[in-house]
Amino acid sequence: MKVSNAVLHLTVGEPIAASFARATSAMKSARQGKSAQPYFGVGFDDVGELFSVFTPKRWELIGALREGGAMTVAELARQLKRDYKNVHNDCERLIKWMAIEKDENGLVFAPYDEIVVDMKLPDRRAV
Repeated sequence: MKVSNAVLHLTVGEPIAASFARATSAMKSARQGKSAQPYFGVGFDDVGELFSVFTPKRWELIGALREGGAMTVAELARQLKRDYKNVHNDCERLIKWMAIEKDENGLVFAPYDEIVVDMKLPDRRAV
């Protein structure tokens, strides 16, 4: 389901405590009857894991869905001029990682207006 102005946050190296703090804050707001800003996020342990999921071909696929709207995987493969099986596999992987979705009619679409990639760098060692 499309959420207006939805942003997907891809975060590399965020401490688990930061995720818990965000969830705790949202639950506290809900208990108090306050509206909480929606947060859609996926965490990765390291940049290699992020790049194994979000390859250049998959970014291109997401872009094609944003421009073209919901479509079948076959139509998407035709637009991208790629093999159906490879596009199908890419869609399944991106659905698993919540970057795209499939509707009740089997059409794939990109629900987010923006995808933000945030990489937390390790603390600097004392010299």
